[in-house]
Amino acid sequence: MIEAARRPVDIRLDRIVVAVDPPAMGGVGNAACGIVAAGCGGEGFNRRAVVLADATVRGAQPHEWAAKAIALAESLGANAIVAEANNGGEMVRAVLQTAAPHCAVKLVHASVGKSARAEPIAAFYAQGKVTHAAAFPELEDEMCAFGAGECRTSPDRVDALVWALTDLLLGREGPRIRAL
Repeated sequence: MIEAARRPVDIRLDRIVVAVDPPAMGGVGNAACGIVAAGCGGEGFNRRAVVLADATVRGAQPHEWAAKAIALAESLGANAIVAEANNGGEMVRAVLQTAAPHCAVKLVHASVGKSARAEPIAAFYAQGKVTHAAAFPELEDEMCAFGAGECRTSPDRVDALVWALTDLLLGREGPRIRAL
């Protein structure tokens, strides 16, 4: 399914975000900071998203991963940086805005598990509403391991991907359950 999703960008992107999944404890050791860029375009039912880049870094200090995310956002003309704030809270915003005060930073908070957050995104992939502008081997390998329940480490790339696509396609922090 992922291989079939790879194709050149064939839609006009009206919104681009860079999503950041910061490592817990500030990136101590060899922890990864997931950094994924995606864009979306189209109208109504034809709205689609395109994964544009995987710039994930490993073992980086906060100022280093922030600089990498900002550089990617600026190179793509991103509308915003979407960053998970569960591990670091306002520090995440502060680090990003110190690196680039002009960038819009949107903090998101995980209130449900990783699998529950990823389910709507997996459905968008199954419907053909998400494509990849290129091959992203490490991201795609992590997607396969996560989907098969074989991910032995934190799925930092997948988390960043899910945050980006959730913002673009659902326009909110994640899945919600409503009582009818």
